[in-house]
Amino acid sequence: MSALRRKLGDEYQVVSTSASGGGLPPPRSAPRGKRQRFVDKNGRCNVQHGNLGGETSRYLSDLFTTLVDLKWRWNLFIFILTYTVAWLFMASMWWVIAYMRGDLNKAHDDSYTPCVANVYNFPSAFLFFIETEATIGYGYRYITDKCPEGIILFLFQSILGSIVDAFLIGCMFIKMSQPKKRAETLMFSEHAAISMRDGKLTLMFRVGNLRNSHMVSAQIRCKLLKSRQTPEGEFLPLDQLELDVGFSTGADQLFLVSPLTICHVIDAKSPFYDLSQRSIHTEQFEIVVILEGIVETTGMTCQARTSYTEDEVLWGHRFFPVISLEEGFFKVDYSQFHATFEVPTPPYSVKEQEEMLLMSSPLIPPAVSNSKERNNSVECLDGLDEVGTKLPSKLQKITGRDDFPKKLLRMSSTTSEKAYSMGDLPMKLQRISSVPGNSEEKLGSKTTKMMSDPMSQSVAELPPKLQKLSGGGGRMEGNLPPKLRKMNSDRFT
Repeated sequence: MSALRRKLGDEYQVVSTSASGGGLPPPRSAPRGKRQRFVDKNGRCNVQHGNLGGETSRYLSDLFTTLVDLKWRWNLFIFILTYTVAWLFMASMWWVIAYMRGDLNKAHDDSYTPCVANVYNFPSAFLFFIETEATIGYGYRYITDKCPEGIILFLFQSILGSIVDAFLIGCMFIKMSQPKKRAETLMFSEHAAISMRDGKLTLMFRVGNLRNSHMVSAQIRCKLLKSRQTPEGEFLPLDQLELDVGFSTGADQLFLVSPLTICHVIDAKSPFYDLSQRSIHTEQFEIVVILEGIVETTGMTCQARTSYTEDEVLWGHRFFPVISLEEGFFKVDYSQFHATFEVPTPPYSVKEQEEMLLMSSPLIPPAVSNSKERNNSVECLDGLDEVGTKLPSKLQKITGRDDFPKKLLRMSSTTSEKAYSMGDLPMKLQRISSVPGNSEEKLGSKTTKMMSDPMSQSVAELPPKLQKLSGGGGRMEGNLPPKLRKMNSDRFT
């Protein structure tokens, strides 16, 4: 345990979720009734089709697939029954031919040529059929050329026997070579876990391959089964939602050589956007995991399935590492495959965390938002300058833009916009305006004068050289107190 704490840290507590781990599962809420699952842990779907009516004939139209889908006991029963009935029927046909020709009464007459030699009762007819069907070879019993009906029956028997053999033996071969047993060597963790990974709340579960043969083109998908009601009032009992486990980034394509931890990042697009540690005990959902791939040895497609209910999702847990480096190879310890340990995890949902972060963040100052407007106004003035240069000389004189330089017009318009916002004023001016000694009437009168003549106010805030060019700085400087005049001159020098 000391070595484990040195590796993982003192703030982590190891918890095993399996009996082999040697620990106890984390405490959960009060046990509920037995949870009805849509997909069992072994991948079997708990769905039964009923009231098919006349649709049952569709099963007979695809008889081969129907036989393959049956259970093994029914397959063996049909296999034995089909061969037994076929053998008895064909043996009876040979016995009927011998009976109608009178071969049964003249079987020991050496001067008589029967249809089938040495067939004098039903057991002998049955043995002849078995020798013909199994191509064992003719020794004591054989067919003669004096029996045309026997030759026709022989051809019919050969064709029918080939069809029955191809159908039943092919069915048994497909049944035995199905990759369902290969799916049993693909493991899923008994529990899923929710914790922080790379700074994001993440749903995780683990998959593993017990065989040395690989799964070619392995791909994993996740479905969330949850009942919901639409805004129109329609109730959807088992609504299927997609859980992104790396489809956009290609992380769903697995190289399943060693156990892998599959991650679903919980964000605004995730169905678990509102899920928190408190609400996970009241929610009712099921996560269905589907792992598909091609079996390397047979080339057949294999699919393994499992599911996790809300009781099997552990909040604030992480999976125990199972891979270690040995001398010349990597070793996987499957005894810790299902084990998890607790990690510090916020108990809030992603939505709640974003709301708290938004409330705790400082407000954006007005100057930042107004900067874009000032930039836009400057760009508009640049456009006006370009248009003005293209006008005739008479129109340029009417507009009066020759009286001011272009830079002066831009700065005066920009500073005039600054006068309307107290948040854009210098810090010294804001402090002076907030001093208790200055009455509201004086401040209001000064503000009225400044607002009444924004052009003069903006010119007053310019440097002395620009004030001389504009010719309007003396009037405004006379209205301002000495401190403000000094502050305005310091601001642009």
